[in-house]
Amino acid sequence: MSQGLIQGLADKYTISNPPRRDFLKIAATVSATTAGGMLLSISLPALSQSKQTQPYSELETGKDVLAPNGFIKIDTKGEVTMIMPKVEMGQGVYTSIPMLLAEELGVDLQTVKLEHAPPNEKLYADALLGAQVTGGSTSIRALWEPMRQAGAVCRSLLIAAAAQQWKVAESACYAKSGVVYHDASGRTLRYGELVKVASTLPVPKQVALKDPKDFKLIGTAAKRLDTPDKVNGLAKFGIDAHPDNVKFAVIATSPVFGGTLASVDDSRALKMPGVLQVVKVDNAVAVIATNTWAAKRGLGALDIQWNEGKSTAVKTSDLVNDLREASKKPGAVAKKQGNATSAYKKADKTLSVEYEQPFLAHATMEPMNCTVEVSASGCDLWVGTQIPTFAQGMAAKTLNIPVEKVRLHNFLIGGGFGRRLEFDGVVQAVKIAKQVKGPVKVIWTREEDIQHDMFRPYYFDRISAGLDANGKPVAWSHRIVGSSIMARFAPPLVKNGVDPDAVEVSAEPPYDLPNLYVDYVRVEPRDVPTAFWRGVGPTRGTFVVESFIDELAHLAKVDPVKYRLDLLGKTPRLKNALQLAVSKSDWGKPLAKGQGRGVSVMHAFGSFLAMVVDVTVNDQGEVKVDRVVSAVDCGMTVNPDTVIAQIQGGVIFGLTAVLYNEITIEHGRVQQTNFNDYRMLRINEAPAIDVHLIKSAEAPGGIGEPGTAAIGAALANAVFSATGKRIRKLPIGHQLKT
Repeated sequence: MSQGLIQGLADKYTISNPPRRDFLKIAATVSATTAGGMLLSISLPALSQSKQTQPYSELETGKDVLAPNGFIKIDTKGEVTMIMPKVEMGQGVYTSIPMLLAEELGVDLQTVKLEHAPPNEKLYADALLGAQVTGGSTSIRALWEPMRQAGAVCRSLLIAAAAQQWKVAESACYAKSGVVYHDASGRTLRYGELVKVASTLPVPKQVALKDPKDFKLIGTAAKRLDTPDKVNGLAKFGIDAHPDNVKFAVIATSPVFGGTLASVDDSRALKMPGVLQVVKVDNAVAVIATNTWAAKRGLGALDIQWNEGKSTAVKTSDLVNDLREASKKPGAVAKKQGNATSAYKKADKTLSVEYEQPFLAHATMEPMNCTVEVSASGCDLWVGTQIPTFAQGMAAKTLNIPVEKVRLHNFLIGGGFGRRLEFDGVVQAVKIAKQVKGPVKVIWTREEDIQHDMFRPYYFDRISAGLDANGKPVAWSHRIVGSSIMARFAPPLVKNGVDPDAVEVSAEPPYDLPNLYVDYVRVEPRDVPTAFWRGVGPTRGTFVVESFIDELAHLAKVDPVKYRLDLLGKTPRLKNALQLAVSKSDWGKPLAKGQGRGVSVMHAFGSFLAMVVDVTVNDQGEVKVDRVVSAVDCGMTVNPDTVIAQIQGGVIFGLTAVLYNEITIEHGRVQQTNFNDYRMLRINEAPAIDVHLIKSAEAPGGIGEPGTAAIGAALANAVFSATGKRIRKLPIGHQLKT
């Protein structure tokens, strides 16, 4: 999921109050193209005013529970439960979002219990994304006001109940730490004691929120609520789901894209201890057993024949040639400002280069899994998913049953990165479970996961610029060629042939560029499935823009930092971040042979980032990243510790990809299989990472993806500083050794 989706929705509609006719049109259009539907809403979900669409009761109403909206309930014991509309996948939202609620509700953070929200677009659609989705670095941005309103509304009801009971003015009462106080009389009432009366009062649509200067919790470093259970093993991920009498399945999917199952001899497998059943679906075969090891051994005993089809001819080099050839023709115009062609012809100096970025897998720490039971009453799904309503809708469609008969039980996620924005695994698991009596846990091995992922697209960029006599860019032209994920994920957002995600950052560089032309050529990689990967558009766009601006600085013979600062007049927050990052680094300090220092900046997801990277490159071309210094302006921070952790994690994730990772294809098959040939950054290779947060009164920006997006170009520029070699094709490690 990317900022392109968010911006596409925000540009077309006033999210807080879309025209009714347009609201209905977009909701109907997008619902028709995505399972489960999408809708735009920022209103607080009021339980009393909306029908519940979930097939099982997760939300309680009545006099023994105060539940004025879909986010919160308080019982007569005073226990506060927050219904979490987002999914925790390591990004820290199970702490930062409760902080929003607790701040306005007036309770201690540690007292807030959490429950997963059931699939329900009406109640839990992300106001920025228009669907019940966790992605696009939107969690805090989307819930910044709604979650605070939820807490404030509940607090106002409790105060009103106390004032009514004491027969005093509400203004004479206040709430703190789960207690309502009336100082004039010295009386107090705990929240639980007020629930019955408060639940009978009319629910206000909106109440005044705290002034930020009065925040007691927001902006402080809070310990993560999910850490203890993750340490002691009590935390439940999708792979931990264990319904009664569960069986276990391991899959073999056609090794060739688009291939189907021809036949399978299962006679040997069925004789093996623990093997119960062999299930065939259109493009795969699964062994069902009493445990995973027995299923895996049974799978190895199968004699499988595949109909490999035409995709056996697909290979990476041909796919790249497709992109290269397509890049020679004009594309759909994403941005036109001034006259870049004319200015280019009059430039004092010019530069034209090409950049390539490979297919990438997600390789989530928790292997892909889904537990399913298909019964006469419907279907139960136990899964960690970023898209609960989409997963629920696709399961219903696969089984041809009403959506309300699919009961989805969401779990913690051991790494999403966009992979769990897809529902292909749910569909395959449902097809298998349809043939099995009782619940079955389907687990994809690491090999199946990597070789049958939905991959970050391979992108090919042509970019050129012309400089005046002072080295300033007077012309900038950028052609982006690659797959359109948005055309599959949210077709209405692709306008006039432009995928907003594919061109993000590229179409709106942060620099002062008087003559700018950016176009996009859509080329799908034959049968290779593509998907979002931790901020596809900003990640790949920032790499190209920030690598190229560095090349222009070198051509102009100007320090790369000074060159950027001189061009950031229209983006003062980014300029400020760059100045801070440089001041905290050793920029300008001489370096030894083989050492280099590089810089990059990024504006996306509503946040502003600058990074300085120090590297050492040895004679064998091996890159050691020594230090990363980052300055971050993400607006008002809810939990500074979470922001710092997200930047650190994003840097590690990005370094891994830029240094080592690529998915290559030969004979229609993915060549990589596991972490031996799709390697991760090791702990001894991790650099020191210094993160400096800029205090801001602006609304919060997103932070889950910016670290990954910003690191690649800074690293490539540092490698150039150390070696004199420009990195225009990733991964870096491969380029330096060839």
